Amino acid sequence: MEQNEMKNISIPENAYRELKAGEEYKPVMGAQTTPAEVTPYSVTMGVVMAIIFSAAAAFLGLKVGQVFEAAIPIAIIAVGVGTALGKKNMLGQNIIIQSIGASSGVIVAGAIFTLPALYILGLDVNFFQIFLSSLLGGILGIILLIPFRKYFVKEMHGKYPFPEATATSEVLISGEKGGSQAKLLGIAGLIGGVYNFAVGTFGAWAEVVSTRVSHFGAMMADKFKTEFSISTDATILGLGYIIGLKYAVIITAGSCLVWFLIVPLVGFVMPDDVAAGVTADTLFKDYGRPIGIGGIAMAGLIGILRQAGIIKQALGLAVSEFSKKSSSAVAVERTQRDLSMKLILTILCATLLTTLVFFHFGLLGSLWQSVVALLIVFVISFLFTTVAANAIAIVGSNPVSGMTLMTLILSSLVLVSIGLTGNSGMTAALIIGGVVCTALSMAGGFITDLKIGYWLGTTPRKQEAWKFLGTIVSAATVAGVMLILNKTYGFTDSSSLAAPQANAMAAVIEPLMTGGDTPWILYIMGAVLALVLQAIGVPALPFSLGMFIPMSLNAPLVVGGLVAWFVSNRSKDEALNKARFDRGTLIASGFIAGGALMGVLTATLKFMNVQWEMTAWKESDGAQYVALAMYVVLIAYMTIHTLRAKK
Repeated sequence: MEQNEMKNISIPENAYRELKAGEEYKPVMGAQTTPAEVTPYSVTMGVVMAIIFSAAAAFLGLKVGQVFEAAIPIAIIAVGVGTALGKKNMLGQNIIIQSIGASSGVIVAGAIFTLPALYILGLDVNFFQIFLSSLLGGILGIILLIPFRKYFVKEMHGKYPFPEATATSEVLISGEKGGSQAKLLGIAGLIGGVYNFAVGTFGAWAEVVSTRVSHFGAMMADKFKTEFSISTDATILGLGYIIGLKYAVIITAGSCLVWFLIVPLVGFVMPDDVAAGVTADTLFKDYGRPIGIGGIAMAGLIGILRQAGIIKQALGLAVSEFSKKSSSAVAVERTQRDLSMKLILTILCATLLTTLVFFHFGLLGSLWQSVVALLIVFVISFLFTTVAANAIAIVGSNPVSGMTLMTLILSSLVLVSIGLTGNSGMTAALIIGGVVCTALSMAGGFITDLKIGYWLGTTPRKQEAWKFLGTIVSAATVAGVMLILNKTYGFTDSSSLAAPQANAMAAVIEPLMTGGDTPWILYIMGAVLALVLQAIGVPALPFSLGMFIPMSLNAPLVVGGLVAWFVSNRSKDEALNKARFDRGTLIASGFIAGGALMGVLTATLKFMNVQWEMTAWKESDGAQYVALAMYVVLIAYMTIHTLRAKK
């Protein structure tokens, strides 16, 4: 495209709606054009983004149990760097940068939701187990999704909102118009980074504010087991803004049910001498979290059943593609060229064979058990692929943790039935869960990349081919970061990296594999609650997630969501509201990226035994009051600067 053409481009008006009869969608970069896409610059930048955001996402995910999607901040950085370097007509290259770099968030989600449980349970684990689990799962997710690309991005055009893909596409388009979003992102990133660095490295103020800071609050916590706490972390505030008020409230409602009803009720029925020695946090772990686990597992099952029709339709489309002859005289236009089905099948077979070898020689030692483990991985990954893609397409949130819990329970029961128990059984089940979790996370995240490419007009096969490189880089990065963070902090509820999902996975798998008492009654209660929620129209998965993630990590999501609602509803002019919301998204992305990256730096300093933290002050009541004041200042900055947006 010529430079003057790129200055005037915009996404076609029919990009986000269903097409009329006979209407055709034509992407920004037409099928007849030959834009620069895969270049040394775009590949190098993509790899750098994958490394940086893998480290940042791993720290954030292990801290709060939520992994931010890296697509938007990576797109902003790609646009900003390209503009700073004076590069022109970068749309095609920026899409490749975003696609390679976005491997970071999805690979991290697959790894940190499961594999830290190996450390939590005291099992042997090494770099190559983490790396191969993430790598093979990521490749499997890519391969299983490609046959469904046309169904989700073309056949269902306009029927799915694709919130993250929409935001990322708008950022990339604005970049071609000479947008300056990168400056705002950089400032917000610096503020969020310095804010979190001051807390994590120096202990300038408390990280969590609790009602225990007052005498009345301490009495309520001790006597009635009722306690409220909120993290003042900048990254979680930004995450809440992007998630939005609706889902933030649903998630936190799950926390409120546990902390303000279930926990106090259990404490009330306990004998006084027993209740006196039990904290609200202990009751949460013993009773509230298992109910949440049951809800998450049922929500995953509901997802499969509800997506059965989609699986059938998309599979039919994929089979028809397999049946076409490669020598067909009909040329496929550039914007619809996927990797050949023959190549996809070859890579799939090679991946499954490699996984079998990994299971046999690196994990189990029994060929029969390895084959069973491979079947579990393939069948569940295939069934849940469309569920993950559909979730991302509708709400931009991947319910991978709930589906992984289903995988762990199922694989544990199957492995026990073939004689695999104890530590070896737990290790095998968690590695299997890690592969499946990463595959589903990749499938859900990759559909966003492919939809962006469809709207903007990149070549799908180039996105698909270079996604493998991003997967390799991200898998290696997250394996190294996880080893460092474990040595620095550890992954227990009492550490600053609570790894909530991994702790939940460990709590589920240990009794199944060691013959201990499995809280089936609590699981069933959670499952029934999920069914009731689904029946009355409340999304069961986010509500259930809220039940097993600590209140302190969920409450800030509502604060961020309230800021998003406030700034986007202040004016009667919808265009101004949208401009404000978009500006807030940039600030929130900056908080997330800057805060998380500084978290990794703090972890590195502690790993090197650099101790600058004022521990006594950080644990004092005064530090909590200062934290509350600083949090208000941070919220005020976000709100005021978001309202400065203009149409």
